[in-house]
Amino acid sequence: MLIAVNTRLLIKNRIDGTGWFINETLKRITRDHPEHDFIFLFDRQFSKNFIFSDNITARVIHPQARHPFLWYWWFEFSLTRALKKLKPDVFISPDGFLPLTIKIPCIPVIHDLNFHHRPDDLPRMVRSYYNRFFPRFAEKATRIITVSEYSRKDIAESYDIDPDIIDVVYNGANKIFKPATEIEKNETKKRFTSGKDYFVYAGSLHQRKNISALLQAFEDFKKETGSDMKLILAGETLFITPGMKKKLKYMHYRIDVILTGRVSTENMHLIINSATAMTFVSHYEGFGIPVLESMQCGVPVIASNTTSIPEVAGDAVLYINPSNPETITSAMKKIITDTKLREKLIEKGFVQSRKFSWDKTAKVFWESIEKVLSCDAVKKNKSQSRREEVKRRRRK
Repeated sequence: MLIAVNTRLLIKNRIDGTGWFINETLKRITRDHPEHDFIFLFDRQFSKNFIFSDNITARVIHPQARHPFLWYWWFEFSLTRALKKLKPDVFISPDGFLPLTIKIPCIPVIHDLNFHHRPDDLPRMVRSYYNRFFPRFAEKATRIITVSEYSRKDIAESYDIDPDIIDVVYNGANKIFKPATEIEKNETKKRFTSGKDYFVYAGSLHQRKNISALLQAFEDFKKETGSDMKLILAGETLFITPGMKKKLKYMHYRIDVILTGRVSTENMHLIINSATAMTFVSHYEGFGIPVLESMQCGVPVIASNTTSIPEVAGDAVLYINPSNPETITSAMKKIITDTKLREKLIEKGFVQSRKFSWDKTAKVFWESIEKVLSCDAVKKNKSQSRREEVKRRRRK
């Protein structure tokens, strides 16, 4: 079989959550299934590191699609034209976007519907595009993959989609996220916080990540405890709002907040490992990979009690209400004072984290692909392609 994959989010040194899902699953799937051929479709020059095995060929399709107008052009014109020539048996889109006019079976990965429930968290054109086209992508799909049971139910109910065609494929976490040595932790603290203990948030600085409430909670924590602890926000600024800027500007303890910007996976491993606790207080998550990364490292987690996070974290984290900064402050105080609680969360975190891995992710992902490859839709498409090829030869 010939499998075409949208790999436009595989960009060297700029892989985010969805990019890691693509990287880690395709690396395993392509190597484990040499009997199939894969075509990776990029929108720019790509790193050879993303060509994981000999059964992969790559195509660059222009223009680069990083804006709603260019998303539409790339998928509906450039990509559609390429797919008609390539005639794959199935098209897989790990970022959820689909070309709507192609007639081949499609599998989008719709990670979550944050834009549906929290449209004001996104710029106007982005939220307009998502909310106009993602219902159509879901309807177009032969099968849908998502990353949690919460998102599966959400997609089915929000878009009136049969839940039986939606497969849950949980995320994993990079194996580099494991406990660090005390020497590594001390060196990391010296590097980022002048040796002080700190809370950490890992991920993009985005409104739905509830950064403003985290900053307020940390401000209140400092006032109430007199602690010299710091807060590291480790991630790229994305869709930062005036409210977030204002909160940072007027914080009394602004000097104790460190913004690292985008960091390498190696540095993120050290930053998370050396923290007193991960503070992951999002309003909305389809999965929440930093929670899993922290548990693998043996770092206690303070996390929201909403959306998919309880499904991923189980009873291994200290839950808070993301709409109430006071609950975040209270959790911070518990984490630094209750040694038994910390030890309990660390122990449970190790157990819970073993339920997830990229190997398991890739296996279940492939099982979903196989459902489509073996279905009548693919057989019919393949038969139709052969008939058309025979007709062309006869005309020649």
